[in-house]
Amino acid sequence: MLRRTRNRRKPTERSWRLPAINWRRLGAMLGALGALSGAAAALVMALDQPIASVSVEGSFQRVSPVDVERVVKSEVHGAGLLSVDLAAVRREIHTLPWVDAVSVQRAWPRGLNVLVIEQTAAARWGEQGLINARGELFAADARHIPPELAQLSGPPGEEPVVAQRYLAAAGRLTQAGLRMTALRLDARGAWEFDLANGVTVRVGRRQVDERFEKFMSAALKLVTERGEEISHVDMRYTNGFAIGWRGGAPHAAGREGGRDA
Repeated sequence: MLRRTRNRRKPTERSWRLPAINWRRLGAMLGALGALSGAAAALVMALDQPIASVSVEGSFQRVSPVDVERVVKSEVHGAGLLSVDLAAVRREIHTLPWVDAVSVQRAWPRGLNVLVIEQTAAARWGEQGLINARGELFAADARHIPPELAQLSGPPGEEPVVAQRYLAAAGRLTQAGLRMTALRLDARGAWEFDLANGVTVRVGRRQVDERFEKFMSAALKLVTERGEEISHVDMRYTNGFAIGWRGGAPHAAGREGGRDA
């Protein structure tokens, strides 16, 4: 029996050829690019002139503009206006005491403009430290301590918490005619603060906000009128508070229930 065989076409072979290159046109393009690169490099070299002047601006009380200019010149190291590392210059200025924020900009053709914003001390921290309104310890060993600042203290790392509570409470007290001179947070989490009239207010660890409000509503008038006779006010009672008189025993004022922590 005969079998029919099918004719199979052989796959056609295709030949690939590189497109024709116009070498003359390619050479012209490369030459033009080289000319542009050379012109750009020449322009950069022309603009990257050595820095000759530094302008320092800001409202200065603690920071010396001379010190800022000295730091800038030492960081520039003869760099040109384009090649200077502005971020590095800002970082070095930030190392100066009392510097909060810095802006450094190029001033054509050969200068730098520097704007410095000083820290604003909101309170003391410990004996020689200073913290700002954000609760940041920006000077651990300050040479000059403004005498009007309240003294805050607490466990390491608790500066923002203590500062936040101080700023909130101090404003309320100022409106009522009293000034807070110290705020303390101990290792157990208990709070107490001193007033300018010598009265210490013990708040404790629990319901701190509620106890402060109770002091403002119930004990404030007595402390304002007879502060020179009062040693301390203890707000750590379930209801009411206790008054400690100078040279005498504590006296309960509207107290019900025992004292809490």
